[in-house]
Amino acid sequence: MMVAPPPAVILMECRRQQKREIRHMTFLSDNLSLSPEKPLFASVLANTMLSVVPGMSGAGPTPEKTLLTPILDAELVLRGKITSMPSRPDTPTGCPTPASITRAMMDMCGIIPLFINAGLAHRPTVPCLDAYGEPGSDPRYGDAVPRAGELFEAGRVIGAFLSRAYDSLVLGESVPGGTTTALCVLRALGYPARVSSSYADNPVGMKEAVWNEVSRRIGDRAPLSPLDTARCCGDPMITLSAGVGKGFGQGLVLAGGTQMLAVAALMKAMSLPLPAIATTVYVRDDPSANFPETAGQIGVPVAYVDPGFGDLGHAGLARYCTGEVKEGMGAGGAMFLAATMGHSPGEIRKKILATVISYQ
Repeated sequence: MMVAPPPAVILMECRRQQKREIRHMTFLSDNLSLSPEKPLFASVLANTMLSVVPGMSGAGPTPEKTLLTPILDAELVLRGKITSMPSRPDTPTGCPTPASITRAMMDMCGIIPLFINAGLAHRPTVPCLDAYGEPGSDPRYGDAVPRAGELFEAGRVIGAFLSRAYDSLVLGESVPGGTTTALCVLRALGYPARVSSSYADNPVGMKEAVWNEVSRRIGDRAPLSPLDTARCCGDPMITLSAGVGKGFGQGLVLAGGTQMLAVAALMKAMSLPLPAIATTVYVRDDPSANFPETAGQIGVPVAYVDPGFGDLGHAGLARYCTGEVKEGMGAGGAMFLAATMGHSPGEIRKKILATVISYQ
């Protein structure tokens, strides 16, 4: 069993890494602009049964409880606390959940978030738009999203509906185990992608083993259409989000890391206009993944947020700098949205720090 380093060691290491950083980044990279007048933040909630495989996902205290994580995330973002069970909004090592960061930004921006149920194993406890999907199956043993076409069309209708009321949509996700389904979709679409993990020590070997089995299973069925790819080895979020992208059109920003690369890659394979992606520098700098290279191969523009968590004096937030969590529940996109709405980096950091301290 790994023993977490003391908080002081985490803070010191994070600051040393920042001093060694050659590429200096401002709070928000300037390669993506958005001027929202009527913005909305929404998050797609779903499960994949890959998350219950021991060691596959760190987004929950036990593999089985990862199936509850999207619901608990939504409670925290909407209500400011987890209401359905006694639970602290941080990891066992004390790293604040990204949902707490997204909550801070919603509160700061005065935005009421929208949640979309793409396929949850349990009934959600917050109001949701329901696409009537099912949890994604384990892609090693059969089609992961049998009704992929229906989910894509449901997403298109939702996106078109939202575009009538909002000029900008920042779309996040909460799907434990979703980086592995993202890996399968990206690889099946021809990208030599490596994906991130909520773990500081990315279980790369496990993910590669899943892809190897999926590749053997679908090998004799190639070439697959884009929706067949999503059906065979994706998850409900990837499929529905691509549909939302088609329906919403301009003004869409995908809020997330390697999982949102899979959405963008699927949209490109369907010859749809590509949205932008907003994520954190912790995803960009993950040495176990290749986010910038894959984004470049897809051709999707990316905005990177550098919240400087190592300088806030909070040992839990500093763990983001050392590779834990990195991103989730649209946290990078939520910070990006706050910045584009005129909130300063100092205000954003102060609000995040105050929010996570309030949960302690």
